[in-house]
Amino acid sequence: MNICVVGAGYVGLVTGTCFAEKGNRVWCVDIDARRVEMLKKGKAPIYEQGLEELMAKNIASGNLNFSTSINDGLSGSDVCFIAVGTPPCENGEADMAQVLSVADGIGGCMTGPCFIVVKSTVPVGTSRLLCDRIEVRLKERGASHPVEILSNPEFLKEGMAVEDCLRPDRVVVGAASEQARAMMKKLYAPFVDEERIIFMDPASAEITKYAANAMLASRISFMNEIARLCDAVGADVESVRGGIASDRRIGKHFLAAGCGYGGSCFPKDVMSLCRIGEAYGLDMTLASAIEKVNRGQKRQLPLMIRKRFGEAMDGVRIAILGLAFKPGTDDMREAPSITLACDLVDHGALIIAFDPIAQSNAKSVMPAETAYGASAMEILAGADAAVLVAEWPEFGDIDWNAAGRVMRRKILFDGRNFYAPEKLESLGFEYYCIGRNRTPLA
Repeated sequence: MNICVVGAGYVGLVTGTCFAEKGNRVWCVDIDARRVEMLKKGKAPIYEQGLEELMAKNIASGNLNFSTSINDGLSGSDVCFIAVGTPPCENGEADMAQVLSVADGIGGCMTGPCFIVVKSTVPVGTSRLLCDRIEVRLKERGASHPVEILSNPEFLKEGMAVEDCLRPDRVVVGAASEQARAMMKKLYAPFVDEERIIFMDPASAEITKYAANAMLASRISFMNEIARLCDAVGADVESVRGGIASDRRIGKHFLAAGCGYGGSCFPKDVMSLCRIGEAYGLDMTLASAIEKVNRGQKRQLPLMIRKRFGEAMDGVRIAILGLAFKPGTDDMREAPSITLACDLVDHGALIIAFDPIAQSNAKSVMPAETAYGASAMEILAGADAAVLVAEWPEFGDIDWNAAGRVMRRKILFDGRNFYAPEKLESLGFEYYCIGRNRTPLA
């Protein structure tokens, strides 16, 4: 097929590259000229394992192309995907400006029938809104082409996006016509068995994306709340986790207690779901509580550190291990490390940080006072305490015996319950974690 993907960010670039890998001819369109020039050279603006290699292969074959012109992408295309961002507004609603701009661009240059598929995470009713908007633009030009808007939400995990795209566990499609459903079956046949393509109406597909992320976020917030209870009563949240994860109705995924979730999806999608419900007069009690618990959980690590060192932390040197919202990505959006660093700097602490991938992106969102090191051992030297925020696998290889010899004080705050408490304590460390009844803070 000939495919146009508008938006060459995280979702659009991965999606377009994977479609090209399956033999389609793809044009990825983006208004950022610098980004497009970078992409033409095979350089990805995001870190995602295996993405640049796949890009290079398909650029060389001619299957993957980039442009700033939507005309280049739409010309001769069978289907056009909208994959631009919908960042949150101040009130939590999704900002639809980029999506609407793309719809105007499509309506302004369509020259024939083309299915329009929305990958962006959008409020319920967007499919109808975009259809009306495109038809208005067509009439302004004196043109008349069939317009059908489909919803095909993405479920990519950052850090595993290429794998998720090439081998999805399911594909959700909101489509009204049989022609649209047949086209999507053909498109996704190389990726997934037909029975795992789930068809529904566009509004249901739009809600499915929000509901899925809210459900996953609810599990994280639930376990973080249980972790606080475990701290209060002297229980171990890891034991509790094992006990409930063994129930097949619950399972083990997204039940790790920690210092809160971040990223581009969960925070904004939970808030947007609340705003959608409120717009229809509904009190979204549970969704609001998920967000409230997570907001509070991000404050737990700085609170623990201030309980240990006191409110006045002048001169206290804190080494932060991991800055991205999770390992495997350079995404700093809503990262718990930002909340942590801002709080500690406000209380006079000296911050030095290291992240294997996200360090460059971090500099634009972390406090200006933050210093950075080139390795974990470099930032640990002279530190009064270490704080693990993102559990990159290489942090499991830190020689804590050697680290203890170069640190000013042997104190570790484990925001992800990543380390074995007994091992750190046997090396003479004060070890603090989330909900595991270790070294209680008065």
